[in-house]
Amino acid sequence: MEYEPIKHSIDRVISRVPFVKKLFFRLIDIHLLRTWHIHKLIRKEAIKFDTGFNVLDAGCGFGQYSYYFLRKFPDCRVKGVDISEDHIIRASAFFKKCGYKNSDFQTADLTKYSEKDAYNVIISVDVMEHIMEDEMVFRNFYTSMAKGGVLIINTPSDKGGSDVHDDHQGSFIDEHVRNGYSPAEITEKLTKAGFSNIRAKYTYGVPGKISWILSMKYPISLLNISKLFFILLPFYFIITYPFCLILNYIDTLQTHTEGTGLLVRAEKN
Repeated sequence: MEYEPIKHSIDRVISRVPFVKKLFFRLIDIHLLRTWHIHKLIRKEAIKFDTGFNVLDAGCGFGQYSYYFLRKFPDCRVKGVDISEDHIIRASAFFKKCGYKNSDFQTADLTKYSEKDAYNVIISVDVMEHIMEDEMVFRNFYTSMAKGGVLIINTPSDKGGSDVHDDHQGSFIDEHVRNGYSPAEITEKLTKAGFSNIRAKYTYGVPGKISWILSMKYPISLLNISKLFFILLPFYFIITYPFCLILNYIDTLQTHTEGTGLLVRAEKN
């Protein structure tokens, strides 16, 4: 299944009016389980820094995490980079209309992008599964991070994170170059890049996986069949949404020995 065309279609629609994009961000903050886990970790880590800390949103996409940082920490400075020029053009226009002068957006390939000692926080959400040269990106992250900075990565895990359940099955998302990381694998690669104090934990346990199937896999599969399903989606979510919220909440309360998501934090000392 191709996920990027769906993302671009959504981005074109929501970017026409800033209020609509803000509303969309608030909705996906509630809708997507990964944002529950990521926001919790951001609040825990970012509070360690003085106001005015620098953030790199690596693979910023719609810009929802850039927006979250600027909304929660108004004095921080955010730079969003993405390989998609369309995403960058729309994000730049949105943040300019919103009056966020402490934000900047640039088209960039993460395998080639680095700024020495520039950022206190680097966040990369659902990006590394799209990049074959992941160790090169991790080295660039390390170069770009200031001493004492923190790296936050969210990515599919090796436990079915790309909806893969055996060695011969392909990813549910066609754009993925790997099916997912194990905690040991990504820890080894980040250590090799220079990071320390690495913690990798599974998210999307049994409750989260069920929620993802109901809230993401089925709707996206329908939209790949026909864009006409956009009309039916509100009715679909009226039925499934309450169950997804309950499942998401349960997932955040549990410590998972396995899960389809992986949330990672690492430091540069």
